[in-house]
Amino acid sequence: MNNESYEKLDRKNFIHPLTHLGKFERGEIPNRIMESASGVRIKDSTGKEYIDAFAGLYCVNVGYGRKEIIDAIKKQASQLAYYHSYYGNATEASIKLSDMIIDRSPNNMKKIYFGLTGSDANETNIKLLWHYNNLIGKSKKKKIISRIGGYHGAGILTGSLTGMKNYHKNFDLPISGIIHTEAAHYFHRNNLDQTENDFSQMCGEKLEEMIINENPDTIAGFIAEPVMGNGGLVPPPKNYWSIISKILKKYDIAFIADEVITAFGRLGKMFGVEYYDIEADMITIAKGVTSAYSPLSGSIISDKISQVIIDGTDQYGALNHGSTYSAHPISCAAAVANLNLIDNKNLIDSGHLIANYFNNKLIEKLSDHHLIGDIRSAGLLSALEFVKDKKDRKFFDKQGQFAQELASIMAKNGILARAMPSGDTLGFAPALCLTEKDADIIIEKTILSIKEITN
Repeated sequence: MNNESYEKLDRKNFIHPLTHLGKFERGEIPNRIMESASGVRIKDSTGKEYIDAFAGLYCVNVGYGRKEIIDAIKKQASQLAYYHSYYGNATEASIKLSDMIIDRSPNNMKKIYFGLTGSDANETNIKLLWHYNNLIGKSKKKKIISRIGGYHGAGILTGSLTGMKNYHKNFDLPISGIIHTEAAHYFHRNNLDQTENDFSQMCGEKLEEMIINENPDTIAGFIAEPVMGNGGLVPPPKNYWSIISKILKKYDIAFIADEVITAFGRLGKMFGVEYYDIEADMITIAKGVTSAYSPLSGSIISDKISQVIIDGTDQYGALNHGSTYSAHPISCAAAVANLNLIDNKNLIDSGHLIANYFNNKLIEKLSDHHLIGDIRSAGLLSALEFVKDKKDRKFFDKQGQFAQELASIMAKNGILARAMPSGDTLGFAPALCLTEKDADIIIEKTILSIKEITN
């Protein structure tokens, strides 16, 4: 079967996520069939090679083609491709991985439940938090506060947690009990004279006002990404997390840290909560735990919450939560090999160094550009936000169109960056193994692509 035939079958049969399906089926959107990859480079079926400056979807943290992970998957598939984890069943891979993750987690984290996606792990965390509050006699404590611009998945519950209107429109979302507070997006502040600290104070005040208005006794948790991802790759403003953490503790509201993007080295630490020195009650992981070589997610639960849930089974029986593929042995084997690789190659430290190089170069080469309103970064999460008028921070009338066109031109020029789902933001999230040479090429091609779109 030739490449043209595959393209036709693709358009005929497959519903692609985050895609204009009408345009795709009509052939107005190109379909890129990926074929092979190594390191930070990926090749499509036409033979065109790209530098993947977004590591898939922020997930191939160690880079493509890692033999150590591939061999671990092969060995596990040959030895035992599958067995379930119900009723106390385990595999060597799931036992090793559980120990490795808890050993690397903050000290208050004691247990982990495995799923397949970040979305299902966030749902597990919410469900277990509701269960925990029932067990301690706080059955009214169920509402969850998320943030405008936050991303936590696209299911019914997790799509409701996601604070982006496009994920709600025509899907009857958000469901009741999910409420959204101010986004920690300093560049988008209403008052341009506001300092970062003042903006963080305002975010805290709005959160506390919402908690009081809703009644603290009805609010179970606050969920947020340490660095906002799909909402524009937005690091928090100064003092934001210290202010928010105090408010959550004051009203006994659990903090769920959605670390689907930030965990396992992307910020130069194993976890984002370490990077920002904040304490979570639950941590959501996925993506980087296997570097996407096999699907796996996890809900890491604090001692405080997990012990109550464990004790509850003596009164109410088995915990009735589970899924067929929880702790799938192939995925667990991939994750064990991935974490060993991160350690053995010292990728967190080298990733931190290349992040500093890349982000400094972005500022050096692009900060004076008249259409770039904001350059922001935290570790290997970097963004350029484009505006119509830099001086007065005027945004483009058709939000998102400029970034989409720019991402398309960059792909033509051999760089895969991402037009973020929110605003005119071009995002970068390369693998931890990025070299200075490849970083320079990404920036060079970015400059070239911007010139092409603006000429």
